[in-house]
Amino acid sequence: MYTLRGRDLISISDLTSEELRFIINTAQQLKQRFYAGEKVIPLLRGKVLAMIFQKPSTRTRVSLEVAMLQLGGYALNLPWSELQLGRGEPIRDTARVLSRYVDGIAARVYRHKDLIEMAEYSDKPVINALSDLEHPLQAIGDMLTILEKKGKLQGLKLVFIGDGSDNVLHSLLLASVKLGMNIYIATPKGYDPNPEIMKLAEEDAKRTGSIIEIIRDPREAIKDADVVYTDVWVSMGQEAEREKRIRDLAPYQVNADLVKLAKKDYIFMHCLPARREEEVTDEVIESKNSVVWDQAENRLHAQKAVLALIL
Repeated sequence: MYTLRGRDLISISDLTSEELRFIINTAQQLKQRFYAGEKVIPLLRGKVLAMIFQKPSTRTRVSLEVAMLQLGGYALNLPWSELQLGRGEPIRDTARVLSRYVDGIAARVYRHKDLIEMAEYSDKPVINALSDLEHPLQAIGDMLTILEKKGKLQGLKLVFIGDGSDNVLHSLLLASVKLGMNIYIATPKGYDPNPEIMKLAEEDAKRTGSIIEIIRDPREAIKDADVVYTDVWVSMGQEAEREKRIRDLAPYQVNADLVKLAKKDYIFMHCLPARREEEVTDEVIESKNSVVWDQAENRLHAQKAVLALIL
């Protein structure tokens, strides 16, 4: 048994391999109980989660809110612009005040350093609901999905194709190597992962035996892939770079011709929302190999596990 109660979750690197497995196993159990008819498991009765959203959200907001409901708790949706944060109140002041009212804070922000400041001044646990550097909740749900579909994680080949500096890729990279998966990143020059994230991942890879490779040619990278993953090329806040990004990343589109090089039973993953016919074709995302809808559902069960264990 691992104790996560009261802990912040700002990065996947905050977790040991054993703790990450424990969260995934807890998510599996909660999902099984849900499908067995336990729609509400009141592990968090009387608990309140403050959800601060500076950036738009569908899956993260709804899954967190429903997760709290299904755990017997309550979630407050607090758009950044509707709080005094939107008028310039210091993050440290908001964090200290909310700590007096709620049992935990989930925040979706533009700048990762704002999450770090919030966690520093909050007496209650802070959960990263997405920043410009990482999206740990997404990666935990993804690991749950891969385990369900493949029956294991150790030794699988996951290939991420597209923007290697992507926040989802950063958390996916850290989670994969902690769990013994091999990860290949097909990305053009200038789009490599954050150096600090790479350093953390490489340290874990030495311990678990995972392989990390950055490959410029997507056709080379995808050969014999068990999992093919992509994300949008233009994230929120990058709109000014759109034309350049589309031009640079066009050769990295996941299409029917490219996925023929993966294993026949590969699974296709995308954290959504997807720009169809841009980073992925409609044919691939709607194919029998696509698991994106199960992946989206698993955000709910993974976040129930995170909330139950931390709050």
